[in-house]
Amino acid sequence: MTLPVIGAALCVEDLPKFRDWLIEKDRDLEIQSFVSPDMLAKGDWHGLVETARNALDGYKGRMGIHGPFWGLSLSLSNPDPDMRAIVTKRMMQGLDVAEALGARFMVIHSPYTTWDWHNLDLYMGARGRVIDLVHDCLSDVVKRAENMGLTLMLENIEDIDPEDRKILARSFDSDAIRLSVDTGHAHYAHGSTGARPADVFIRSAGEMLGHVHLQDADGFADRHWAIGEGTIRWHEVFRALSQIEADPHLILELRSVEGIMPSMSWLDREGLGQ
Repeated sequence: MTLPVIGAALCVEDLPKFRDWLIEKDRDLEIQSFVSPDMLAKGDWHGLVETARNALDGYKGRMGIHGPFWGLSLSLSNPDPDMRAIVTKRMMQGLDVAEALGARFMVIHSPYTTWDWHNLDLYMGARGRVIDLVHDCLSDVVKRAENMGLTLMLENIEDIDPEDRKILARSFDSDAIRLSVDTGHAHYAHGSTGARPADVFIRSAGEMLGHVHLQDADGFADRHWAIGEGTIRWHEVFRALSQIEADPHLILELRSVEGIMPSMSWLDREGLGQ
């Protein structure tokens, strides 16, 4: 059996160090240098895009970006239309960056909170209201992503039930929006708020899974440790990945890039990835 090829989330300044490793197997790449609200608001990201493109000369893998999220995640379904308009604007600016880079995907954050899990069903129509508000915020963004041939990856953050995010993504009826599973976020929610474990998030996503952030954690916080340093059941995570009909981007998203090679050594030693 061919082991899955693992890529990484990197900032532009890290690209030269990992260029040969990326090109070696045309690994998936997620560039995370374009999430700053100040950068997007000022529009001063063009030079950084050029630096990234030069650093990736010869790279033919699947490359994307992490989209804007600071202060925006919960506002995807904000009832204040002015707040949603700001989110839409930032998402469009993220797509401007993605288009300039030639990116194939952009990661965005789920609007579902711990509070939602405990309270949405207390209010008639509240679940549908969340979906309607997110559509108002993202419909034009999804349409533009379709026209670009780019996929928005909707990542779990506080999500307790992965099915909520799946229903939301499917409601757009578009190939331009798919699900992302962050293993550390799922493990935090599993340990701290009673969510399903990470492998269940992956199985729930099924054919809708387009992207995975691989990071280890302890079930208490969003650690972004190297693989093998926490308590995630990695063999079951990769078993779940092998059992679904999807070909997701597999991205190491670690607090320090120094953990990338130790993570790869651990995955190779355990026969899980290359």
